[in-house]
Amino acid sequence: MTSVTGTMASVGARVGAPLTPDAPDAQELLRGELANPRYAEAQPTWFDLLSQSVLDWFLGLFESGVSGPPGLGLVIVVLVIGALIAVAIALYGIPARRARRAAREDLFGDTDTRSARDMRRDAETAAARGDWASAIADRYRAIARALDERTIVTVHPGTTAHGFARLAARAFPDAGGELERAADAFDGVRYLGRVGTSAEYEHVRDLDTRLSAAASPVATAARGQAAAVQAPEVPR
Repeated sequence: MTSVTGTMASVGARVGAPLTPDAPDAQELLRGELANPRYAEAQPTWFDLLSQSVLDWFLGLFESGVSGPPGLGLVIVVLVIGALIAVAIALYGIPARRARRAAREDLFGDTDTRSARDMRRDAETAAARGDWASAIADRYRAIARALDERTIVTVHPGTTAHGFARLAARAFPDAGGELERAADAFDGVRYLGRVGTSAEYEHVRDLDTRLSAAASPVATAARGQAAAVQAPEVPR
């Protein structure tokens, strides 16, 4: 009663009503006060109620246990957590995988999801119609994508054509000069507005063919290490 009387008193002060209204006036004033939107906003939402219910259920598992074999409550908790993780992965994907996919799609500043095989096909199509600029650009991209697919050279977002050439030269030292020359041709048609030539395209194409046929230095090194480990010692 004290709180109600205080509420009515405050309401009466605001609206200029007597501090001791009769019963009908008091009811009307109280209904008007309770209609204020701030009371509705203070009510818990369905999400608040659901969250509290889930929290109470989890706490109940540890306080009173659940009927069934020992450890059943823990199993239920693990299953629920696993289900939540599965839903999160389905909705948002694995962060590391998403990062790798984004890195693979970025190639020399462009978003390109084509495989090396698709790039080679597009390069040949462009060369057949005399579009040497597109042919050179796609064939050089094919070199980078192919080495990335073979896990020989990883092309990160922001890697330039010459940056890739230097990375690839570490794996294929004999092709270092040819890689730099191919990078020059790519930059020329991609950024400097050059139309390119058939000779430049043939150089990039031949380099792509050569590197594709070359053995992976990573695999070669791994086989060498395995052979060294398995080789028996020769008595001296």
